[in-house]
Amino acid sequence: MKKINDIAIIVQARISSKRCKRKMIKNFAGTNLLQILLDKIKKSKIIKKENFYVSSYDKEINKIVEKNNFQIFKRSKKSAISEGEDLKELYEWWDKLNYTYCVLINASLPFLSIKTIDNFIKKYKNSNVNGQFAVVEKKNYFWYKKKLINTWPKTLQCMNTKKVDPVLEAAHCLYASPMKIIGKGYFMGNLKKPKDVYLYEINSSLETLDIDEEWEFRNYEKIFKEIKRLII
Repeated sequence: MKKINDIAIIVQARISSKRCKRKMIKNFAGTNLLQILLDKIKKSKIIKKENFYVSSYDKEINKIVEKNNFQIFKRSKKSAISEGEDLKELYEWWDKLNYTYCVLINASLPFLSIKTIDNFIKKYKNSNVNGQFAVVEKKNYFWYKKKLINTWPKTLQCMNTKKVDPVLEAAHCLYASPMKIIGKGYFMGNLKKPKDVYLYEINSSLETLDIDEEWEFRNYEKIFKEIKRLII
């Protein structure tokens, strides 16, 4: 069990993304990806405003955060351009924010619901695990070094995704970790060690659509607009 006041909720945001430039702040269905997430945070039933931070170096991002009256962790330029080779550099708040644990939320997933975010945090808060990581089930055939890693169903002679054993794929949206292990070069825990990091399954594939490339930005924007139109 953990206390909610011991958990910092953090969004890492930057405009120096390489594959989809300025994706956090450029127009997305009349708004932007960062604003979409901030609007969800306002509706959270568990996230306390004083526990929530946007880690940012860029003035344009800071303006959006300030407009929404959220806290900013002043990220360094070195951290903003980091690709994660040094965790202490990437997550430089690890020894500066006075919390025991952290939950990171990726703002690049416009369909990720606040219900899923809240449930992830609740699960982590009410558990004894050190690390937690969101995953999504995939039913498909996968090869590693040209070797099939799925177990082939004995009753089948051809591929059938309805019958194949599911594989869990990283959802890249929600992460939970003790703060102190970041200083030792770890985040969440040892993913190679069974049960060291709890795998939290998200049931909706739609919620885990992550924008990395320009084509994803444009196509997911169309889906977002259509869903919004149907709801309204």
